[in-house]
Amino acid sequence: MANIKKLLMALAFYGRFAPSFTQIGYRVRRLFWKPYAADFRGQHWLVTGASGGLGREMVLAALRGGASVTAVARDAGKLAELARLAKSLGPVDLHTECCDFTLTADTQRLIDRLVASGRSIRVLMNNVGVLNDECLLTTEGREASFVSNLLAHFQLTEALVSAGLLGNGSAVVNISSGGGYTVPLVTAALNVMDAARFNGVLAYGMHKRAQMVLNQYWREQYRDRRIDFYVMHPGWADTAGVQRSLPRFRQLMKSVLRDAQSGADTAIWLAATRPTQSAGELVWFDRKIRPAHVYGYTRQTTVTPTALAAFLQSELARTPFLERHGRLLS
Repeated sequence: MANIKKLLMALAFYGRFAPSFTQIGYRVRRLFWKPYAADFRGQHWLVTGASGGLGREMVLAALRGGASVTAVARDAGKLAELARLAKSLGPVDLHTECCDFTLTADTQRLIDRLVASGRSIRVLMNNVGVLNDECLLTTEGREASFVSNLLAHFQLTEALVSAGLLGNGSAVVNISSGGGYTVPLVTAALNVMDAARFNGVLAYGMHKRAQMVLNQYWREQYRDRRIDFYVMHPGWADTAGVQRSLPRFRQLMKSVLRDAQSGADTAIWLAATRPTQSAGELVWFDRKIRPAHVYGYTRQTTVTPTALAAFLQSELARTPFLERHGRLLS
């Protein structure tokens, strides 16, 4: 009975959002959009998860607009490929940084290098993320996708604000997912290290829900800093993560999945236009503010934005330890 209920819920979700979240919705909506100037001259961008998919598109769009870009990813080979591709655009100012965002120590080393450079960041794209099929524990004793999808975003953003590299006139764009629509926020479910209880799709959705709430915290916390904080989701894009972790979904939907350009469009538009936002929890999709909740049950949480930030801060403050509930990620 439980499996039938889950199947019915999945069918209802996909049936409701397929026309909107796929390339179909994008192509229809863009007919009504006004052109805008993607002029990023004089700006410095930091893009995480930059070596492929949406992140690579963000890097290239920023370079085409005249920005200098620091592209960060774990794979040095893929970053080299990105640098070769960027050269085809002509003279560009691209810097690459290797960082494993599943490790807070490696993220801290990246932060130290960025702070030492003293270079202000006009746009931060918090794009790095992963959907894991199994429970992978890092050498710091955390579940890998939790760190990559959420904790690293918090660690990096907080440090850059504190160091003054993100300040008046900066924008932070957090790349969430429509998967966040399916779950309420529960902090105890953000870092599941027991392989028997771990569900990769559920964990990913929980992290993406948390991104929406965390963005609300930042908007309130740093209102006086005049930093624009946005959270958006790209719809259903044909990314490497979808290809690896959701093969049946991709097989069914691949003819209408969004490409990198349409998936990244709203993030780039937000960075260029800096639209005003209403108060409260919300998410941007296809250049428009959308509700953060589409089901009543996802509102049923006691976790406030401040409580979420406190949870993440306490996680960063604790001494890392090694647990062996799942397969160790070395």
